[in-house]
Amino acid sequence: MTVRTTRRVFLSTATMMAAALAATACGSPQDTASGGGDSTAPVKVGLVYSQSGALASYGKQYIEGFKAGLDFATKGTNKVGDRSIEITEVDDAGDPAKAVSAAKDLIGKGHKIIAGSTASGVALQVAPIAAQNKVLFISGPAATDAVTGANKYTFRSGRQSYQDVLTAKSFIGDPAGKKVVVFAQDGAFGDANEAAVKTVIGGAGATVSSVRAPASATEFTPFASQIKAAKPDLLFVAWAGTTAPAMWQTLDQQGVLSSTTVVTGLDIRASWPTFGAAGSKISFLSHYFDGASDNEATKAAKAKIPGGTLDLFHPDGFAAAQMVVRAVQEGGDDVEKMVTALEGWSFDGVKGKMTIRAEDHALLQPMFQAKLTGSGTTFTATAQKSLTGDESAPPAVAMKG
Repeated sequence: MTVRTTRRVFLSTATMMAAALAATACGSPQDTASGGGDSTAPVKVGLVYSQSGALASYGKQYIEGFKAGLDFATKGTNKVGDRSIEITEVDDAGDPAKAVSAAKDLIGKGHKIIAGSTASGVALQVAPIAAQNKVLFISGPAATDAVTGANKYTFRSGRQSYQDVLTAKSFIGDPAGKKVVVFAQDGAFGDANEAAVKTVIGGAGATVSSVRAPASATEFTPFASQIKAAKPDLLFVAWAGTTAPAMWQTLDQQGVLSSTTVVTGLDIRASWPTFGAAGSKISFLSHYFDGASDNEATKAAKAKIPGGTLDLFHPDGFAAAQMVVRAVQEGGDDVEKMVTALEGWSFDGVKGKMTIRAEDHALLQPMFQAKLTGSGTTFTATAQKSLTGDESAPPAVAMKG
């Protein structure tokens, strides 16, 4: 029986957005037999994610990855035992209120598993709904650290911001005595990145300062001068939006990129040309890019993803499907058993070995250092170093709720 997918439901448009308890073996979720009991009723899974809105490109990768992961985890049957996996997709457009409404509606219709959450604001609103209704919630690309440890029913299939910053820290070795400058836009996005760098890299002994610019800035020479005058050992850049090409060009022309190690996050492939000629001079921290891994899950994903090229959030969808299958295999319709089955579980995802830390549900996973080569609209990313799940593990937090 094939997966039944409800057509997109466009609810609205929205504006822009401790140690791991390892399992006894690291295997694929299809290795175990069905734990779903004798019932042949379909397993209802609700996917609430961004099909439209500012993060629609992320959502597209998520759902492509999910469908590929479901095929892999069920060996092409889209079933757990005799039970088909019935998927209902709902577009939240990145709007937390719409996501909450959708989640409540799905729960009311008997869905005991909700997944998705492309946007962090969405994930933070859906997580309490899962706890209140005692259903399993597997957040997707949403990177906010607050999802980890939100409650016993909430898990995540992607990375979190702390793992990004730990990857950035890996570029300068021992941070003790080093100078780090954060160049970011004014506003919540910049605040969060500056705070994370101060916590992670500053907490390890570096002196962290910042150069902030209005999000509307179009002239970047004064900011480049401030950065050069600070003479940092590491420049961490957190920038988003249409002014990015001009910003990178200015940093390059003013000699910033050649004067220090410059680190920023590697976004989806479509964004790579925005770096222009500066791209080859930047050190990238990366959640994922095509070519960063090569295992059975990677090959299976590439075989099913349209075009055969993996991108930033395909692994998140793929892992979510693996987690759904594991939960149903071991828990059937019992959500408490689903939770127990996921806690401490290790499996082979697209990125490599993944482990769900039992005490707070952080997803320990490889992270990558990358370099870009190319020009114009054609760029290639190459892994310079892979960090293991333990090397990029965020500190454990107390479980709430």
